[in-house]
Formats: sequence, structure tokens, C-alpha cells
Amino acid sequence: MIATTTTGRTSFRLIGRAGLVAVAALALVSCGKKDRPKADLAASQVTTIGVNSYLWRASLEALSFMPLLQTDSNGGVIVTDWYANPNNPGERMKVTVTILDQDLRADALRVAASRQTSQNGVWVDAPVQAATVQKLEDVILTKARDLRRNAVK
Repeated sequence: MIATTTTGRTSFRLIGRAGLVAVAALALVSCGKKDRPKADLAASQVTTIGVNSYLWRASLEALSFMPLLQTDSNGGVIVTDWYANPNNPGERMKVTVTILDQDLRADALRVAASRQTSQNGVWVDAPVQAATVQKLEDVILTKARDLRRNAVK
């Protein structure tokens, strides 16, 4: 739009505003591309629970064969009841998983296990191999990463 002032001179102020509006409109139109990649949202922004949702779901899935005694999604604690493998009824395990953070990181997960063996009909505490706890942590972290990878696709 061209306007003239009382002195007859063309006012470039209105032309500048119109140009600015046109540039802003073009910028907004170019933002609407459909081919842009999906945002990689942090799990803490996707979840409504107090801890990382991928670690939480992966932990529940990894421990699904064991009876659950306590679960607290806000505090990030899963405690199983004693579980005896049907192939080895003289031994039982109990697991506690604690999720410490909202980020998907290896140090946001803590797994503790207790083991007992039956001796003359009495359950006696027995040591748990460190490799057993490490293997369970690895299983949970792998599942959590897979869940995250599938959610971002």
C-alpha cells in the first residue's frame, strides 16, 4: 500500500510494514513442512509418572515372570516376591529395582537381588552372583532403549 503525506511525498513506512508482514507470512508457511523428522523428546517430558517411563516399562516387562509385591511408579520402586524356578525348586530369588532419575541413563537404574536356598526344609540366605544382577540390569536397559527407539520412529 502506498500512501502520500500532506506534503505529497510517498510514505515508505507503510510499504515497509507490508513487506515485513509478507516476510513473516512466508516464514510461517515454510515452517509447515511435512518431511521434517520427529522430535526426539526426552522421556521426562513424555511421562506422567515420576520416573523414566521407558525404564519403568522395561523393568516391569523384565520382571513379568515374578510375582510383584510392591510397585510405586512415582518413587520408581518395584519389589518382587520370592520366586522359585520350577526347574530348581530348592532355590528362590527376590528382586528390587529402583529407578533413580527421569532420564534414560544406565546410572538411573539400580537392581538388588536376594537369593535363598532350601536346606533341610529351611530357607537360608545365599550369595547372589554379581553377574546375575548385572545381566538383569543389561536386560532392562536394552528393553528401555528398544522402547524409546520404537517410540521415536
